Amino acid sequence: MSNWFKRLPGSRREAPGLEWRLLRRLPALALVGSLLPAIYALGVRVFDGGLPEAEVLKAVQSADILAIATVILHWTVVFTLAIGCAIVVVMKGHAYVADAYPLVEKDDPTD
Repeated sequence: MSNWFKRLPGSRREAPGLEWRLLRRLPALALVGSLLPAIYALGVRVFDGGLPEAEVLKAVQSADILAIATVILHWTVVFTLAIGCAIVVVMKGHAYVADAYPLVEKDDPTD
């Protein structure tokens, strides 16, 4: 297999910055952000506050919907941050030269 990537002469890699700190913290942030809404939903189930059964069921359903929506939003934010950090890591890396390909130029626009 031929060498697909040719480093641009004189290119250098930039120092790691905020993107690597964020990437290292994202798993913990994802875990904590997923557990907090679950703890909230479980807390609503455990502590009914002496409400009638119909009100408790309504509160439990509302808490479940809120917890699920919060977890989905949080995962979306974490995934978006991960994509952004990955883009910054790639952009801070070495520069590469693409292989040239012949460009067919025609002066006649009727073709």
